[in-house]
Amino acid sequence: MSGKFLIKGGVVVTPDGMKGRDLMIKDSKISRVGENLTANGFKTIDATDMIVSPGLVDIHCHLREPGYEEKEDIASGTAAAAKGGFTSVCCMANTNPVNDNAVVTEFIKKKAALAGPVRVHPIAAITKKLAGEELTEAGELAEVGAVALSDDGKCVRNAMRMRLALSYAKRFGLKVISHPEDTDLTDSGLMNEGYWSTALGLPGITRAAEETMIARDCILAETENTAIHIAHVSTRGGAEIIRQAKRRKIAVTCETAPHYIYATDEWVKDYDTNTKVNPPLRTEDDRLAIIEALADGTIDCIATDHAPHHIDDKNVEYTLAASGISGFETAFSICWTVLVKGGILSPEELFRKMTSAPAEILGLDAGITEEGNVADIAIIAPDAEWTVDPSKFVSRGHNSPFGGRTLSGMVKCTIAGGEIVYGGEWACG
Repeated sequence: MSGKFLIKGGVVVTPDGMKGRDLMIKDSKISRVGENLTANGFKTIDATDMIVSPGLVDIHCHLREPGYEEKEDIASGTAAAAKGGFTSVCCMANTNPVNDNAVVTEFIKKKAALAGPVRVHPIAAITKKLAGEELTEAGELAEVGAVALSDDGKCVRNAMRMRLALSYAKRFGLKVISHPEDTDLTDSGLMNEGYWSTALGLPGITRAAEETMIARDCILAETENTAIHIAHVSTRGGAEIIRQAKRRKIAVTCETAPHYIYATDEWVKDYDTNTKVNPPLRTEDDRLAIIEALADGTIDCIATDHAPHHIDDKNVEYTLAASGISGFETAFSICWTVLVKGGILSPEELFRKMTSAPAEILGLDAGITEEGNVADIAIIAPDAEWTVDPSKFVSRGHNSPFGGRTLSGMVKCTIAGGEIVYGGEWACG
């Protein structure tokens, strides 16, 4: 539903803080932000007691198309993103075929323009077929719209290959996103190595698998005098390595995911395959360390790592189950509940970590509510409570360990490019 909208009575998240303001949308743009606005011919949306935020920005998700449409496709994935308040999402390259060439990148962009209610920015592979050997054509990929390079799901094990990738990507203004996992150390592990892996009789994954690669890639970025972004930080040690790297002025940024600030490896105790994710859920000490790193700025942003799977991928023994959590539709509420309701971050700080900060990391034109900007908006009821029911997800992937959990903060309406893409019945009813 598109047109001219006047959002009244809300608290607007602006670059200068959160202020009681009205917001006017016309011709797909934010035309005015001010007090006591009136306009003839505009549809009024009553946002009393609600927060009017920039549309959320996710720089790490998996839309699965092309090749794995039984898990998710661009249409269903972006619809789920809209329900979660996201208006810009960056999808990883581990599709089939892999997004390692201009043809696949262009396909994703064209399909998203036709089928997706929100903007989709493809992240292309670092190496061809994610094999860790031959580098992709970074310049060609940048030309057709790739916003970063990553072999996410696999680590570039060869240090020289990673060093060359950092050097090559820098020439074309692309950032490399590291998937920090030494697979020689993860071996056949299924969950975090520790008390619960021992108690459950499941092979463990040492935190060293993540931390050694974080250290290596920070050192390589320093060597090449270039920037790097570290994906899904999950351990205390990983956060500390990045903290020290920043103190040394290495150009490193990083993200964590909502499940690492909410869940722990204890959740695996019932062998629920929805808790299987990579990197694995860690200990309570790690969870608290990740929260601390968010609070002190070590962790720059929050990304969903939305990883939907078909039920057949999860309805198996824990050993055989695929790794991943369907995250778009719970991400904001988890973060609001744990971080804001928990007194860790202010609302302004959380919105920055889910809007302008991730946009800045990849150079996206998104995440800021200002006059003249594209009208990407999320309207949120901060005090509304709801219970997660994965069977009602818009995503094709219902694989979530959060079913039955009560969360605070509900996305009521999402507007992308001046068009209501979620919550139209609420906004215009």
